[in-house]
Parts: sequence; C-alpha cells; structure tokens
Amino acid sequence: MSHPLASRLDQIAPFHVMEILKMAKALEQQGRHLIHMGIGEPDFTAPPAVVDAAASAMRDGRLQYTTALGIPELRTAIAKHYRDAFNVEVPEHRIIVTAGASAALLLACGALVQPGAEVLMPDPSYPCNRHFVAAFEGKAKLVNSGAEQRYQLSAAAVRQHWTAQTAGVLLATPSNPTGTTIQQDELKAILQEVRARDGFAIVDEIYQGLTYDHAPSTVLTIDQDAIVINSFSKYFSMTGWRLGWMVVPEHMVAAVEKLAQNWFICPSSIAQYAAVACFEPQQIAIFEARKAEMQARRDYLVPALRELGFSIPVTPDGAFYVYANCSALTDDADHFAKDVLQKAGVVITPGQDFGPFTAKDHVRFSYANSLDNLKEAVRRLAEYLNQGS
Repeated sequence: MSHPLASRLDQIAPFHVMEILKMAKALEQQGRHLIHMGIGEPDFTAPPAVVDAAASAMRDGRLQYTTALGIPELRTAIAKHYRDAFNVEVPEHRIIVTAGASAALLLACGALVQPGAEVLMPDPSYPCNRHFVAAFEGKAKLVNSGAEQRYQLSAAAVRQHWTAQTAGVLLATPSNPTGTTIQQDELKAILQEVRARDGFAIVDEIYQGLTYDHAPSTVLTIDQDAIVINSFSKYFSMTGWRLGWMVVPEHMVAAVEKLAQNWFICPSSIAQYAAVACFEPQQIAIFEARKAEMQARRDYLVPALRELGFSIPVTPDGAFYVYANCSALTDDADHFAKDVLQKAGVVITPGQDFGPFTAKDHVRFSYANSLDNLKEAVRRLAEYLNQGS
C-alpha cells in the first residue's frame, strides 16, 4: 500500500543539471567522448598531505563520533585562518563544523525559518538554497537580478521587496551560477537594510577562496552577526569528503548545536582530521597555485565564448562558472544545452535550474576542467554553431 507523500515535496523541483548528467553518462556508455562543463566540481582532488592525514587518523583509530560542533583542532584551525587570511577575529566556539555546506544551510534554515516566512534571494541563484527554505515550510522569494546588479541582490531590491512576511536574506558571494561577487559597499548596504528590519542574513561563502581580480573577503569584517556558510569542497578540493562549516552569532550556538546533534550526530571524523592539514602553509600554497590555474582558465574561456556569440556582460570574478546569455544563438536554453550535448559532445547546464528570470536565455559553463579540454570544447562549439546547430 502506498502512502501520500508530504506536500512540501511540491515546492522542491528536480535538479535539472543531474538530468543532463544522466544523458551524458548514457552517451559515454555508448562510447562518446564528452567534455564536462556542467557539474560544479573542481577537477583537482585533496593534496597528498590531506589524504595522509586521513590515513593517519584511520591507522590511529580516531574513527569514533566527535562532538556535534566538530573537533577542537579543526575549529581552532578555521579561526586561525580567519585571522591570517582576513584579519578578523572569530571565536572558536562560534565555528560549527558540518557535514558539508548543505548541512550548514539546513541547520541555518532550521534555526531561523518559520513556516510561511519569506527569504529573499536573487534570481538566478543556486537551486538548493530555495529548497532548503522550502524544507522548513518557508518561501524563497526570488528577486529578478540582472547584469546591472551583477546578478546579485542589491540594497535597493531588499527595500523594494521586503514585506511583513520577510524574515531575512540568503546571499552567495561568489555566486553559483554567475561567478560574481557582491561588492563590499553593496554588501554593507544590504546588511544595513536587513538589520534595520530585524532580519537575518545567511551568506554563502563556499567559493570565497576562489576569488580573482581582488583579494577574497568575508562578510564577518562587516557584520559579526551574519550567518556564514563555508565548505571544504571548492577551494580545498574535497567535494566527496562532505565537510563544511558555519559561523553563527553567539545567541545561535546552542540552538544550532541541538539541531546538529539530532540531525547529523557529527560530521565525518576522518574528514575532520584530514581537513586540519588544509591550513598548513604548504597546502595553502598548493590551493593558491590551483586558484591561479582556475583564473587562467577563466581568462581564456570568457573571451572565447564572447567570440562565439554568447553575451557575458559581467566578467565573473569568482568560483569557476561563466553564466552566459545565449539568446543570440537560441530561443530555448534547455533545448540548446541538450542539443550541444548530443551534437557537440559538450556538457553544459541550462539556466532553468537557477530560477525563472534567466531560465530561457542563459546557460552555465563550469571551467573546472583542464585548459586543453576547454579549448577543445570551444572548438566543438564553434563547429556546432557554424553548422547552424
């Protein structure tokens, strides 16, 4: 006998990029050679010293549950990282290690989102963000955010769209899918608008280390009451390890700890002991060299895509994405992405995952792939477009 499913599922859409990936896997099983520019995953993996730290933890039998907030060594290392990299003091007890940034976002929404409450976020934005809000019977209120706003929320948009039902904002800088950051003056103005309305600000900084053209920054230099989400997946190249962290205000620590204890018990002990090694100077040097490689890829890909007819009005200054307007090439980005996959063997992501405002005329390219592969992808796209698709 089947039972009715919870109505909240109606508010959570499928992840369309995974559908594209399934199509790609089927083609590869048929022997097709594809170039993957769809999934947001670094092509680098954890450095040997990080893997060695995990192996050492296993050999030493450090495999038991940890506290829900994370091992002290890792929380101390993260606090030191904030001091060294951003010249900001973050008390260790406000740092909560989580089972990936997704767990951190769930904990933040679980602690803050009341049923029926609205959370402002830009359209386009990472689709899971709105679904985390929906999981707690809140409502993501997507605000159309075009190139003029760097595809980000603005202080003016917060003033315009805040209602009696609005509880806070969920921002990402740098952003997935756009790769754009929120400029510091604008971020400060947004936070002032939110605080004036007694709202909360969740700021996703998981691509923080992958910032180009200017130094990385953290919202904590502006507002220590912001809820910060970060991850070991992107800059630290540890996607499958499922490890992240969050920084919360003093008054939220006990509440988030209670939720973490009940929902997750603790993050992976092995991943935590491994992650301590990420902050050693030798490993930071490796991550910075990889960041330079990512920037070189961006610097190749953006002008190459513009040459092909894609419009990229805002040069992405972070993450490893290019959010490209393809309206000069097609009137249906979803069909275009599937056709490019079938005919050119290049995997890209249609805009429909990221919100309705840009769905039909944008696609996302991930440049988390080798420069040689990016050049081959551009060659294939040029051939595809020259044949009139």
